[in-house]
Amino acid sequence: MELFNIIAILLSLSAVFSYINYRYLRLPTTIGVMLISIVMSLFLVTGDALGGGIKEQAQNIVNSIDFDTTLLHGMLSFLLFAGALHVKLENLAEQKWIIGITATVGVILSTFFIGTVMYYVLHVMGIPLTYMYCLVFGALISPTDPIAVLAILKEANAPKTVETKITGESLFNDGVAVVVFLVVAGVASGEQQATFMGIVKLFTVEAVGGGILGFILGYGAYFMLKSIENYQTEVLITLALVSGGYSLAMALHVSGPIAVVIAGLMIGNKGRKLAMSEETCEHLDTFWELIDEILNAILFVLIGLQILALNFSMSYVTAGCIAIPIVLLSRFITVAIPVMFLKRYRTFSPGVIRIMTWGGLRGGISVALALSLSQQDSITVMTYVVVLFSIVVQGLTVKKLIVAIQNKEA
Repeated sequence: MELFNIIAILLSLSAVFSYINYRYLRLPTTIGVMLISIVMSLFLVTGDALGGGIKEQAQNIVNSIDFDTTLLHGMLSFLLFAGALHVKLENLAEQKWIIGITATVGVILSTFFIGTVMYYVLHVMGIPLTYMYCLVFGALISPTDPIAVLAILKEANAPKTVETKITGESLFNDGVAVVVFLVVAGVASGEQQATFMGIVKLFTVEAVGGGILGFILGYGAYFMLKSIENYQTEVLITLALVSGGYSLAMALHVSGPIAVVIAGLMIGNKGRKLAMSEETCEHLDTFWELIDEILNAILFVLIGLQILALNFSMSYVTAGCIAIPIVLLSRFITVAIPVMFLKRYRTFSPGVIRIMTWGGLRGGISVALALSLSQQDSITVMTYVVVLFSIVVQGLTVKKLIVAIQNKEA
């Protein structure tokens, strides 16, 4: 199917599902459109049982969309930049230790904890998955995705410090997790040697290189923005910064997500204060908020439609259900340890461990990384099950948790 037709179908579905959700369901947009998308997918599966080849036609459309390339080399750069653009460095600096630990050490510990436990679980279940590929599953399911929960946090009047922790952590752990995934997946497939220095070198080049590139590109864009006063051109510069910067990072084999986040923080802070007028800031915010909303709607429609493309097996679904509490326990451990340690030196909001644990949703990046693997249906299905539970169950109940904690403290 032609690219234009695919884009037309996705935009149309996103618009219709968003309308239905806003008009009747009143759920958070991302959760609502995904649920409607899943229901439609199940309806197509049922319709196929009645004849007409409806499922096959829908599957052909879904299979023609390279989800992994669409998200990792397309949407992700725009979503991360849009998120970083509104994060204040002052708030980020206040939470730097907890964000830094959970986004780096936390991701690595989570990878090994989930991978190790799932290795023994799958062994007992008779699912043949090597230890390295179990670590691959741990790496791709460890990054949190706040897209679906940030609106809920604001609506529930969550403490600003908690919102900053979850947002800041997710912006950086996406980039770190992609690097960890690439390293572990490379070792699992035999493309990367499992030597300590080789792994450290690859991780350093990807992560540090991405940060340096993001700083250079962000400063270059800042200089251009400061030298002109035309909001149309300035918005275009930020668009080029994201798309061109991400492509350049991929060509240089450094972390594109980290580069885009660093560039977004520079433009959203130094650029906003010193290089742009109030009119430009208003247009820039409106533009990127719209991009963010549109891409989020399309992304979660795609997640819902992926049910048509997956090879579901009862044993894989069962393994995914077992993985849910393991992933949550891993999240609890990697949040609780740094919070308990840092409590000696600073205070935290009430219930911060519970909110960060339950509010650490898994999302599209996990699905995209899973789909980038070849011939690993077990990992893909387990990932999909965990992500669905995370977005639907955790996403719809985290507000109640926040309200309950606030009422208890009142």
